[in-house]
Amino acid sequence: MSLLVVGLSHRSAPVSVLERAALSADAQVKLLQDTLAAEPATEGAVLATCNRIELYADVDKFHAGVAELSTLLAQHSGVGLEELTPHLYVHYEDRAVHHLFSVACGLDSMVVGEGQILGQIKDALATAQELHTAGRLLNDLFQQALRVGKRAHSETGIDRAGQSLVTFGLEQLSAGRAVEAWAKGKKALVIGAGSMSSLAAATLARAGVGEIVIANRTPDRAERLAEILSGGDDTDVLARAVPMDAVPAELTRADIAVSCTGATGLVLSADSVAAAVEGRTGSPVAVRDETPAADGQFAPAGIGTDDGCPLDLSAVQGATGFSVMGEAAVAGMDAATLEQHAAWVDKGTGTEERRDTRGTPDADAELISALAATAATVGRIPERRRPEPVSRVPRPAPVLALLDLAMPRDIDAAVHRLLGVRLVDIESLAEASADAPMAADVDQVRRIVSDEVAAFGAAQRAAHITPTVVALRAMAADVVANEIARLDGRLPDLDDKQRGEIGQTVRRVVDKLLHAPTVRVKQLAAEPGGAGYADALRTLFDLDPETVAAVSRAENNTENAKNRGRA
Repeated sequence: MSLLVVGLSHRSAPVSVLERAALSADAQVKLLQDTLAAEPATEGAVLATCNRIELYADVDKFHAGVAELSTLLAQHSGVGLEELTPHLYVHYEDRAVHHLFSVACGLDSMVVGEGQILGQIKDALATAQELHTAGRLLNDLFQQALRVGKRAHSETGIDRAGQSLVTFGLEQLSAGRAVEAWAKGKKALVIGAGSMSSLAAATLARAGVGEIVIANRTPDRAERLAEILSGGDDTDVLARAVPMDAVPAELTRADIAVSCTGATGLVLSADSVAAAVEGRTGSPVAVRDETPAADGQFAPAGIGTDDGCPLDLSAVQGATGFSVMGEAAVAGMDAATLEQHAAWVDKGTGTEERRDTRGTPDADAELISALAATAATVGRIPERRRPEPVSRVPRPAPVLALLDLAMPRDIDAAVHRLLGVRLVDIESLAEASADAPMAADVDQVRRIVSDEVAAFGAAQRAAHITPTVVALRAMAADVVANEIARLDGRLPDLDDKQRGEIGQTVRRVVDKLLHAPTVRVKQLAAEPGGAGYADALRTLFDLDPETVAAVSRAENNTENAKNRGRA
């Protein structure tokens, strides 16, 4: 069997696809059940976060496994396979182990070094154990991933390379100010009471907000979170719980709102946010112009509807037969250029003749006369000047800061256009984090990951041969027992002490004969390419494959029971 992971994340898919592919808790359960029902897979686990969906499985066929897992992801995510496939990535064997360890260390996170992913990996393992879809391989893999992630955070400064998604989002909202200074004394509304919302509430409390209101569909969870926040020793925040139908009123009072629910639709529409701001300010909310010009830049000059105009001017027909715009730059142009323009207006008529006289005194005099006639028509000679800068409507300071950490999104993306509102969501976080600096500690974490991948591979290869070694020793014990029984028949006069001494001697001889080969074969099997030693051992000692398989199943059952206890 071999480890396979098929998935998509913020690195491989746009937020719009991730949003549609998000799996509810029920969908994850059904996906795991269907994964084990599929022929290639014997184990399965789903790691689903706000910016990744990954399906891990122990499969016996690579190509069939990829096809089956991809199809299952498409079926349960609701995104068609043809649309989903370009965004999927596949990792196999050691590459799959390397990927999960990198994820656990925060190297693959939207915000490098964030530690919340460890809790999400733990939840994924607990779900797989509860559904009995995680066998020995995935139990070992996820447990080791958690240890590697903790080691990376304790032995390196990876935490300095980035923050949790919540902290990074609040930093984006504060727009360069220290989060503590920006948040101090503000009123916050947190929608949802799950792990991400709880982290957001705790982060806001530590940042110094004066009040936190928790809204959740399950009132008990909201009240419990409010109690925890109010009773914290390291904060002095007033926290209270409200029902979801109180969100519109609370939004009018809030300075900051964080939303992360499992809702499949929008929790806050653009209209509801606009109404909240209007209720707070007493003025209608303006909508931001979607075609802004950069500060200090000029809008592009007007382009006439007549294609091919050499001067690129809007057509204002003059009596002289060529077009000028009263505010455009015509004065000061050389006669040849003006002549070319006149020829274009005349649709090419007389072009050759005009070319023949280009630059002659007569031609210049004629064009000067034409320009004078134009000036008489327009009222003045147009002067060469730059276009006026585009006037910009001053943007008011935000009165409401919104942080949307849900996938799919809780807050309508149209809120970005509302003046007086600042919205940071998963998509804007992805754009902001693309330029985030990488700490030097990242290289050290990568070395840790590489070392741990090698160690995990060696342990798995050694574990792969263990059932064969156990079966060999069990066969040797049976041989000893049978020979002692035959000895009893041949020498019935032996007393118990003599019989015990003989039995112990025979067993010591067998153990000594098997010790060196079994220890050495475990060492060899742990090396790359050592998978064939188990087959060689079974062939050399004529071991029954079913006996080896039975030992392996028994060990898996024991290990799974222990892991379920840990979870």
